[in-house]
Amino acid sequence: MMNVIIAANFLRGPKKLAFDQPKVLASALGIVGLVLGLAFSAGFLARGADGAAKAEIAKLQAEFEQQAAELAVAREQAQVEVNAIAARVGELQAQANRLNALGDRLTQVGKLKDGEFDFNELPGQGGSEAAEDVPAIDLLGSLDALEAQFAHSGRQLSVLESMLFNQKLENQGTPHRMPAPGYISSRYGARSDPFGRGRAHHAGIDIDANSGDPVTAAAGGVVSFSGWRSGYGNVVEIDHGNGYKTRYAHNQANLVKVGDVVRADQQIAKVGSTGRSTGSHLHFEVTLNGRQVNPRNYLDQARG
Repeated sequence: MMNVIIAANFLRGPKKLAFDQPKVLASALGIVGLVLGLAFSAGFLARGADGAAKAEIAKLQAEFEQQAAELAVAREQAQVEVNAIAARVGELQAQANRLNALGDRLTQVGKLKDGEFDFNELPGQGGSEAAEDVPAIDLLGSLDALEAQFAHSGRQLSVLESMLFNQKLENQGTPHRMPAPGYISSRYGARSDPFGRGRAHHAGIDIDANSGDPVTAAAGGVVSFSGWRSGYGNVVEIDHGNGYKTRYAHNQANLVKVGDVVRADQQIAKVGSTGRSTGSHLHFEVTLNGRQVNPRNYLDQARG
């Protein structure tokens, strides 16, 4: 006969089970079987739950890896677009620098006031409208439009620069400088002949100056004659290329030869009294398209 004594805190006292009785033995075996069945079921369920979790984790891992790959591709494409935009911005910056330099030159050629156009400062802007994000396609379109605007403005400024440059050349070719130091001693037009032979037409003006004083070009041009002419003595003639010609006579010495290119205020001779002259002075003439004009008008304009 086998007896089992059970002692537990929740029991009032030890309990004795006698397995010699068939009912008790059957009950005990049933309890043991139930416990073993529950343990087996729990283990099976645990193994099943662990497999499902592993499968779910594997699925999530695959989805994460796919999303990471797609993100890498999108990031690479975005970087390519950013690099392209950066290149376009660099090109536009180069065009802007060229236009700024051209604008500075035009400001100088056009003799605009200092500060009237400052190409190093952005013009003021403002507004009360709300801002929003710009789509990439709109940004690229804006860059295309800005590039076209820069190209159009560049062409216009280039034409304007050419016009101003031609105008500047024309102004430089117009007599506008006093050709010798001193004062005007005899004016253009009718006058009494200095040698007492009545009245005569004076084709230019006389500028009183000391012998050896510099004679300078009244405008830029090319020397068309340098030598001796009857009545004029040593004379220099300059063709300014725009219909104007100037003549400098009675020189002590000529310092330029035919074909020389001279600029305004460049010395071309020395004041003298050669030819038909009563004393040291410079005889100065201006012709326009072959017709004599009063040099005083141009000198007065130069003096303002």
